Amino acid sequence: MSSAPAIAADDLVAPFQIEGEPVRGRIVRLGQAVDEILAAHAYPEPVANLLGEACALAALVGSNLKFDGRLIVQAQGDGPVRYVVCDYDTSGALRGYCRYDEARVAEAAQGFARPGAKTLLGGGVFIMTVDQGPDMDRYQGVTAIEGETLALCAEQYFAQSEQTPTRVRLAVGQSDLGAGAHWRAGGMLIQNIAEDDARGSTAEAWNRTQAFFETIGEDELIDPTISAETLLFRLFHEDGVRVFAPKPLAAFCRCSQERIETVLASFGPEERAEMVEDDGKIRVTCEYCSRVYAVDPGDLAKVGQA
Repeated sequence: MSSAPAIAADDLVAPFQIEGEPVRGRIVRLGQAVDEILAAHAYPEPVANLLGEACALAALVGSNLKFDGRLIVQAQGDGPVRYVVCDYDTSGALRGYCRYDEARVAEAAQGFARPGAKTLLGGGVFIMTVDQGPDMDRYQGVTAIEGETLALCAEQYFAQSEQTPTRVRLAVGQSDLGAGAHWRAGGMLIQNIAEDDARGSTAEAWNRTQAFFETIGEDELIDPTISAETLLFRLFHEDGVRVFAPKPLAAFCRCSQERIETVLASFGPEERAEMVEDDGKIRVTCEYCSRVYAVDPGDLAKVGQA
């Protein structure tokens, strides 16, 4: 009797290094975390796919930050999806959101191919923002949306903004292991370490690694029965690969009753009066996690005096 395959660890991002080669990378696997983010809204499949890619990408890039802060991945344009945004903070927390026109998305989704980033976002920009906290200036890099996937947008960003040869693969899909379908996402990033006098030319090693990288299947990146270590071994076993300690990831929204009350207190009395519903409460829905906050207008006066 054959046993069921072991379920790989999810919701993690791990750095790795090709043994003896000037190539480093990171791999991300998202299960419950991305499912929680995507399930918070009734996103059409193409929109959910786009946001799932943004979440995987934010974790891949943000996990390389060397300080406490946030990385915000955003793309916005004039297409059916007005914008997609995901932010990652160095505790491993992820949150994301898409704003879209449902009718235009449905029109774009007609046909055999699933619409990608360029089709959904139209003409616009891809942005990565590094936020080091309130005492530091934000760093922001902006490139035009030219690739049909967010992976291609990211590769273009690294080529233009950091002059670092980078390859990115992202995948999103649903998996059902007997408890219903749930969203999953995965991704991998590799980068060429710059050559120097000691290292010499790195072109041959980079081309070789890219050839292996091209063989990755989207299904492998999100398969819940294939661990990150197994996938990396499949790809790079000829050279060897060293996987370092993974970082856990989780869906976490920074909204709170206190934050909502502080924002509402910044409005004037007349504006707040227009927000009051029939039961005397003001209700605010977080656009990220869809949590609804009920606020007593009388409490806002106390916030304003504090």
